[in-house]
Amino acid sequence: MDWSRAKSVLILAFLVLNVVLGYQLWQNVSERLNADQKLGDLGTDTLRIMKERGIGLATSASIPSETPKMRDLTYRFTTPPGLAKRVELKTPVDSRIVFEEKELQEQLGGIIPDLKLYRFDQLSSTDGVFVLYRMAGGRPMFDVKLELYYSNQNQKITAYSQTQVELQQSDVTEAREVLSASKAVMPLIDKYLEEGSVIKEISLGYHGQLFESETQYAAPSWRVILENGKPFYVHAISAEVVQEKSDDEVTSSHP
Repeated sequence: MDWSRAKSVLILAFLVLNVVLGYQLWQNVSERLNADQKLGDLGTDTLRIMKERGIGLATSASIPSETPKMRDLTYRFTTPPGLAKRVELKTPVDSRIVFEEKELQEQLGGIIPDLKLYRFDQLSSTDGVFVLYRMAGGRPMFDVKLELYYSNQNQKITAYSQTQVELQQSDVTEAREVLSASKAVMPLIDKYLEEGSVIKEISLGYHGQLFESETQYAAPSWRVILENGKPFYVHAISAEVVQEKSDDEVTSSHP
């Protein structure tokens, strides 16, 4: 037997094994770091509850770290809330333009009032309906939307319905730093989410209870959407949780 050659083969085998083990170790550490980064600064008790109830984040989801200063919005509806009329387009347009803001403006900007103030929200959209939210200070107003109706047969946008508002100047409340998403979702995870829930997205915008009055208010809120499409809203200052039950009924509770 050529012991010199056998020795070289063994050394090479050990080197390959070390490389494989090192890669697996790096991969495990990397996955752990990514998981920790996605979970943000969730408390130990919340992490324990998530593990016990099988609550997790979708692969594409993460917990935002931003904590900007925001103030409540004051606005009034210029179209009746919840009663937006469906308007048929004289000439249907390709549905793909909803993904291209410039092309959307070119095709429908002269037809739909203030279209430039609305932004597409894929997670709120459903089969046959694209949803766009009115923006304020770069953040979506989750109670004010534009819906574009499209046909699955020819992939054309055929109609729209729109809620319009007018923002009002208000110095009643000062801008305050919002709670981090990690702190805001803790009471939601601890008390509201069912076993096996999967969080698909967490985003910051404005949300408020609608009143039968001309003036309306919306507060900075974290929107949490589950994988099943169910949305929750968490007040970004007080951490009050609001669960959308239907278009006419909501429930809310303080942590």
